Amino acid sequence: MSIIVLGTVALDSVKTPYGKRVHMLGGSAVHFAMSARLFAPVNLVAIIGEDFPKKYIDFLHQKGLILTSLIKERGNTFKWEGEYEGDLNTALTLNTELGVLSIFHPQISPQQRKIKYIFLANLDPDIQRHLLQKMSSPKLVGLDSMNYWINHKRRALLRLLKEVDIYVANDQEARSLSGENNLLKAAKYLYNCGPKMVLIKKGEHGVLFFAPKFIFSLPAYPTDKVVDPTGAGDTFAGGFMGYLAKVNKINPITIKKAIAYGTVVASFNVEGFGIERTANLTLKDLRNRMKRFKKCILF
Repeated sequence: MSIIVLGTVALDSVKTPYGKRVHMLGGSAVHFAMSARLFAPVNLVAIIGEDFPKKYIDFLHQKGLILTSLIKERGNTFKWEGEYEGDLNTALTLNTELGVLSIFHPQISPQQRKIKYIFLANLDPDIQRHLLQKMSSPKLVGLDSMNYWINHKRRALLRLLKEVDIYVANDQEARSLSGENNLLKAAKYLYNCGPKMVLIKKGEHGVLFFAPKFIFSLPAYPTDKVVDPTGAGDTFAGGFMGYLAKVNKINPITIKKAIAYGTVVASFNVEGFGIERTANLTLKDLRNRMKRFKKCILF
């Protein structure tokens, strides 16, 4: 089964205790696609500007991504600059340039409208809803967001939550939107907003999944070298959605496995800047680390 992801394709500049990178390939859709591609064909829906390097487009093609809905417009590509200091769980945003993202109207082909697995990565909820309304009969719709949209477009986000199957949020976002400090209470609140399932990412502390008859928690894969956590959440979502699309079954067993695969692929992401580690990742690499992860969590 194919996946369609709506999100950003960006030029990221990041500084961490391990160094600095300027205008590297990034964005929510790219990080998602780098992991989802290991399981299923990925259709990428995004916008870039005239300044977007051709080498990055060639790279995305080489990775097998379907770019028919990657729009190029006059203007500059979305750029984000951030810095991580002591707490590598939280980025300090230094600069954001929306560029052509401010005029983005997703366009997809008639064939893409039939895709069953949809992920709405971090974007304006009105743009996310615009794409969702184009889809004919989705089987699983995942949604991500961020504090900016929670604070500035709360009503639009809450309306969209009623139309999706799974809401993916980090712990800060879950607390902000729900007003609950306890994450289980936050998950229950978010479930009552409309989605059938809620998945809360807790960074180095793992993941909490909530559905009325199924609660599941998994720790993060143990790693002692976090170089750059940018995009780790999107990478997790790509592994999670990719696995579900591959098996084309949604039940407690496949959800647990999907969460585990998402967790493991995210552990690769944090070991390098941007997509340095996930760009050349293979399913064999992923499965080998999954075997080690199982030994950590089983007794």
